[in-house]
Amino acid sequence: MATKLNARVKANWSATILVCAKCSKRLDGGFGKKQRQPLAKALRKQLGVKLFRKAPVGIVETKCLGICPRGAVVLVDARAPDRWHLVPAGADLAALAGDLGLVASPGPADRR
Repeated sequence: MATKLNARVKANWSATILVCAKCSKRLDGGFGKKQRQPLAKALRKQLGVKLFRKAPVGIVETKCLGICPRGAVVLVDARAPDRWHLVPAGADLAALAGDLGLVASPGPADRR
């Protein structure tokens, strides 16, 4: 039985951020303006990226990463897989994005 190992899909991601969905669920949100959003959703909103493969950065929720910190979410930047981040609830997302080397996507008015 032959498989198609050459089948590929193009993505515009320059970085991939993995966020533990189980940690986010245990916190019941904890991020965003009202502290009710999961980290992945709040970080996407902070950076102005969508879920799709045409976004400049991919923020993907994964299953449990096995760390399970209290009051924090595990985040892994795939560009530096040896350094995992424990992001406490209510953390400054602009500072987190800066620490990860991510910049916000330009808005519709900035694209001119």
